[in-house]
Amino acid sequence: MTRLLRALLVAFLILPGLARAQDAAAPFDAELQRLAEILGTLHYLRGICGTNEGQKWRAEMQALIDAETPSGERRSRMVAAFNRGYNGFQQTYRSCTPAGRVAIRRYLEEGAKISRNLTSRYAN
Repeated sequence: MTRLLRALLVAFLILPGLARAQDAAAPFDAELQRLAEILGTLHYLRGICGTNEGQKWRAEMQALIDAETPSGERRSRMVAAFNRGYNGFQQTYRSCTPAGRVAIRRYLEEGAKISRNLTSRYAN
């Protein structure tokens, strides 16, 4: 988990200047949308699994939006991806299960990988 948060922090600091055009798609938008979906998933699953993190993952999503400052459709797609991740698991999981815990671990790993890839490709 710590690696994901560090990688997100680096991404938040580096990516904002890369996509400033109004509504223009950035080359990394698909990855940002996937990361947003993962954050939504984590927000839901970590909540039902009793991690006592409160709004941590929603705050991470807000930090991503604040750093990226997308407008119009780009912002809408990021928010929709977060909501899709949250709602998809809300429909499936009503309580924490072993499968839910496995999903958390996998999404943390995938989110960290996406963050590392984004920063390694676009940080220069």
